[in-house]
Amino acid sequence: MRRLAHRVLPALLLAILALPGCATRPPASEPEARAEFDANNDPLEPLNRGLFFVHEGLDTLVLRPAAEAYRIFVPPPVRTGVSNVLANLRSPVILANDLLQGESARARITAERFLINTTLGLGGILDPATDMGRPRHTEDFGQTLAVWGVGEGFYLFLPGLGPSSLRDAAGFGVDMLLDPLFWITLEPGRTLRALAVTRTAATAVTQREALVETVDRVRRESLDPYATFRSGWRQQRERDIRNGRSE
Repeated sequence: MRRLAHRVLPALLLAILALPGCATRPPASEPEARAEFDANNDPLEPLNRGLFFVHEGLDTLVLRPAAEAYRIFVPPPVRTGVSNVLANLRSPVILANDLLQGESARARITAERFLINTTLGLGGILDPATDMGRPRHTEDFGQTLAVWGVGEGFYLFLPGLGPSSLRDAAGFGVDMLLDPLFWITLEPGRTLRALAVTRTAATAVTQREALVETVDRVRRESLDPYATFRSGWRQQRERDIRNGRSE
């Protein structure tokens, strides 16, 4: 319970800090500005931009150098194996959300992928399931809430995690509870704690390494990287929620 409290309290603190950081909605006499404000769905923009500034410092000092070192010193086949293992470990969360969304066909694929890759794939290091016609997909509880008709809520930027929303931040917490490894690592023991820390660090580094060129390009070419990341993330989330289907 103590570890759970340590994860919940920062989220509560963030919510408290958000209260004085609200942007003022333009008056009705400025319809274009008001429409843009509503479309951005970012009433906490002053606070979010401050958190984005913090994240950029964290990324410059820690995340991007770690991702570059990972790319330089770890051979591509090993990086692929690490990504495969991390994806395989997340299968129970994906399966739960497939079922909660009523996606029985995708749930079957997720279950079969986990079984095949855990056995034939040597614990998930290899991905024979894709070659056997069971491609990888991902789901999370934020997407599940969207499928259930829950609104996005206002936009949030979370240092270390990146763009999010009120709905997806809540979904992130539920996904933690859906993950069997979360409950296993609550048990006392250095080995289990080391496993949890290693998995978290590996996930952060592999995800950041995959985005090196994309983030660099936005920083280099965009007049307002914050707004570009916000727009790009929202479009990607809409595609994720629809599972790639057209509207």
